[in-house]
Amino acid sequence: MNQITPFSAADDYDIIRSAIRYLSENGPDVADLPGFARGVGLSERQLTDLFRRWCGLSPKSFAQAVALDHAKSLLRAQESVLDTTYEVGLSSTSRLHDLFVTYEAMPPGVFRAGGAGCDMMWGVAPSPFGTAVATATEYGISGLGFADADTTIEQAFQDLARRWPNARFHREDARLAPLVAQIFEPSRWSAEQPVRVVLIGTDFEVKVWETLLKIPVGRATTYQSVANQIGRPTASRAVGAAVGKNPVSFVVPCHRVVGASGALTGYHWGVPRKRAILGWEAGVISARH
Repeated sequence: MNQITPFSAADDYDIIRSAIRYLSENGPDVADLPGFARGVGLSERQLTDLFRRWCGLSPKSFAQAVALDHAKSLLRAQESVLDTTYEVGLSSTSRLHDLFVTYEAMPPGVFRAGGAGCDMMWGVAPSPFGTAVATATEYGISGLGFADADTTIEQAFQDLARRWPNARFHREDARLAPLVAQIFEPSRWSAEQPVRVVLIGTDFEVKVWETLLKIPVGRATTYQSVANQIGRPTASRAVGAAVGKNPVSFVVPCHRVVGASGALTGYHWGVPRKRAILGWEAGVISARH
């Protein structure tokens, strides 16, 4: 059984991201992994060891975990899984492999006022998917995004902060680091000490995000299915917009929403990162069994 250690692997994400792009373009069966490994200055064995250290899977198994056929199989299973989750509630043992999350929504007045009078801290911390940029209130994590070679830390922070133009932000990396660590360290996912999340958006957006929280790790759903679950069957496009505005990436698992065909459609922080998260989660499940 492979032990997943995301923080020791944080610096490897640039190579992993390049590999994800390569595997996405070529597929696990035709990819020239020895050639790709040489291109990034590694042997095939070193590349395989890097993947196993990062997510607990070989490059081929990782690629298969996020392939179209796999997404379709997740969709075929999603109805019964979601129904079961609704039956037993968010903190049940049916979510053994998922984050245990407790959440609350900010009052509508705070949302309409753009966060006026709110003090929020922000900071950066390592993650398996590049540098994590987070915002938080005294009640919990209110925003989570990522910085990498394409997105600077400042750009990622502004992406999160623009939702609250009237809030007061101050940077506190040290205070945010343990909160972010809990999110990305599976051994710390616990019902006794849940991740605390503050959902800040319109009533419709919050309803969509609450529905996403019910999708267990290793499963997927579609925009139409989410629309059906919230009682708005004709609002799949609006659901897609709300999913795209999810302020707390990874914790509120918008990456588990795929197209009706199983295709891995757009993701606010990039489709390669969406593939990375899904493959990493497959590794978490593999390590638990």
